[in-house]
Amino acid sequence: MTIQPEPGDSRLDPHLSVIVSERRRLLNLAYRLLGSLSEAEDVVQETYARWYAMSRPQQQAVESVGAWLTTVASRICLSLLGSARARRERYVGEWVPEPVPEPAEWITGRPGDTTGDPADRITLDESVNMAFLVVLEAMTPAERVAFILHDVFRYPFAEVADIVGRTPVACRQLASSARRRIRAAQAPAPPTAQQARIVRDFKQAWEAKDVNALIGLLDPDAAATGDGGGVVTASLDPIEGAERIARFLTGRAGAARLTVRECTVNGRPGLVAQSDGVTVSVYAFDVVGDRIKRIWAVLNPDKLRPWT
Repeated sequence: MTIQPEPGDSRLDPHLSVIVSERRRLLNLAYRLLGSLSEAEDVVQETYARWYAMSRPQQQAVESVGAWLTTVASRICLSLLGSARARRERYVGEWVPEPVPEPAEWITGRPGDTTGDPADRITLDESVNMAFLVVLEAMTPAERVAFILHDVFRYPFAEVADIVGRTPVACRQLASSARRRIRAAQAPAPPTAQQARIVRDFKQAWEAKDVNALIGLLDPDAAATGDGGGVVTASLDPIEGAERIARFLTGRAGAARLTVRECTVNGRPGLVAQSDGVTVSVYAFDVVGDRIKRIWAVLNPDKLRPWT
């Protein structure tokens, strides 16, 4: 029989309290690096497994448990990012990062649990908005890891270098390159209240199937990307142009009876569509000025687990 130590019980593992307290930070780090909550959870579990695979003398030799966990998790992510690119090239349709709700709406899927463990939640800030994560997807694995560790989690380049396997100077260059990519791809976001108003107007126009109103809310060069993962019907290629997007969305609105409500998606105003209480799609928006520039629609049920 295996005895599982209770949280805070240091008799079996003197490092347990530190390990438990690090879980949320590790999950937040892995999610930003991978863009997938399910993969981030796997990384955290693998990191813990590697810790417990060590002997007690090996564990006691670790000067900082938190630093050790971060290093291992980051290296696992770095390895996964290399294989993720190949997997996403084979992905049916467009791949969109996995959306996460605000803490008040967080649902783990465990029976009777509608709040979830705070350690299983993602901190919503500018480094998790959908536009930011999409830019990260275009970076090399080393570039992405160096940028997230230094610019988001404030690790010095000397520590980043040890994790990435590059020199501190090289890591500084990687982070600088990533910074330039983000500045080139992202326009300043308007205030949250303004974004919420535009998304609300979009929802009302969509429900009314008002094509002209939708066109007026969309940037003329707007693009909409759907992620069904080959499981749920979604456009395999991005839809470009305000009129094409408006007509596509109003056409879909008539094909299914959905309840659409406003919510927070990755820290910004978004929409969630439900059928008989089950979430079937989540919409993230990139609002530039007073128009919607990008829409990301996630329909892949595997990515909607925290919402259902």
